[in-house]
Amino acid sequence: MSLDVFAPAYRIAAQVREGEVTALAVTEAFLARIASLDSAINAFTDVTAERALAQARAVDAARAAGAPLGPLAGVPFAAKNLFDIEGLPTRAGSKINRERKPAARDAVLVERLTAAGAVLLGGLNMGEYAYDFTGENAHDGPCRNPHDPARMAGGSSSGSGAATAAGLSPLSLGSDTNGSIRVPSSLCGVFGLKPTYGRLPRTRSFPFCDSLDHLGPFARDVTDLATAYDALQGPDAQDPACAQRPVEPALPSLHAGLGGLRIAVAGGHFATDGMPEAAAAVALVAKALGATGTVALEGAAIARAAAFLITNSESATFHLDRLRARADDFDPETRDRFLAGAMLPAAWYVQAQRARRWFQDEMMRVFADVDLIIAPATPCPAPLVGQKTLELRGETVPLRPNLGLFTQPISAIGLPVAAVPVFGDGLPIGVQIIAAPWREDLCLRAAFALQREGVCEARAPVLG
Repeated sequence: MSLDVFAPAYRIAAQVREGEVTALAVTEAFLARIASLDSAINAFTDVTAERALAQARAVDAARAAGAPLGPLAGVPFAAKNLFDIEGLPTRAGSKINRERKPAARDAVLVERLTAAGAVLLGGLNMGEYAYDFTGENAHDGPCRNPHDPARMAGGSSSGSGAATAAGLSPLSLGSDTNGSIRVPSSLCGVFGLKPTYGRLPRTRSFPFCDSLDHLGPFARDVTDLATAYDALQGPDAQDPACAQRPVEPALPSLHAGLGGLRIAVAGGHFATDGMPEAAAAVALVAKALGATGTVALEGAAIARAAAFLITNSESATFHLDRLRARADDFDPETRDRFLAGAMLPAAWYVQAQRARRWFQDEMMRVFADVDLIIAPATPCPAPLVGQKTLELRGETVPLRPNLGLFTQPISAIGLPVAAVPVFGDGLPIGVQIIAAPWREDLCLRAAFALQREGVCEARAPVLG
């Protein structure tokens, strides 16, 4: 049978379990597609073909022996190159890190998807040290948008969004500190999940900003997103933020519907005046979900400012030795932000943490009255590669930081978010479905309802 590379991962796994297709044939098809198309997208920095073929053969051997297969049996996936991949240096999008010794072991989340039967295709392009919203890497080249290769894929998980959108990998892993799952999901037109801070372990991934770093999956289908998320869950003692988290599966409640849920649209900071594509996408999602009102989310701009300072300070401290020894080997734009962070007064960082806690308390009061909040994911669809400014509410502003205008306040306090894609007449743009801490199940239920109604979908790009 011919393989549909845009088929949902759960369907591919079912075909492998039923013997309709072998895991080896699936893997070979995706490796061939990467070889044929990735030169135009630049999503992959490393293709682990030998490992992938060996893993696929192991899945087929297990099936032949009558052994039980995992929920993602034979499904290919790829990981942002800040995840440790055994045998590869963990480059984290940088020039300096590719001199590191090859990783001796996979990242925990890579191990968990592999244990579920998934097959690793390789490592994915990203913004240097994850400090980026554009996907333009000074060392590996820009990752391009599959819907229009002249445009950005978004960052910093650029390869994750682009590979998933282009049908190069049904699933991918990314990270999100200030929006790095949700921005590429929005620009590339796929589903992404930023779980609650501390839900998924970051063990053996390269850090950016410890108090804000999240890891999560991308997919073209909500059932796939929930299946991957459930396979990734579980505590890990090596990540203190995740040491005690129980497994709380989302997949069983995916079809539960939205009856009784109180849903509102974010206003104030999240208003979309002068952003026609974002406004139309939010309105469409709000109508489909039956949102009944608006919540101002007072203090979101303060939370965004706090996230800027916390990110700047923590990341600069982490990279200080590299900055002193090898400043010229950084992307100049990344280096300059780290240098600025190294000079921030400690009192600013402390005050930013206070503001962050204040906004968290404010949001908990909001969630006493609503269950889900709808907000734009980005202010616009994908800009052109190389674009430096953005027209925003009547002003010309720097593009790079402002792609995270709507994502940053939410990750500042670690809330779970599902990013859902909306296609108008042209490029996709995403909408955030935001819930209270630990309620990823509600985000995914809403995303599934939107997909079921045809409001949100991941469309095949022009590449095929």
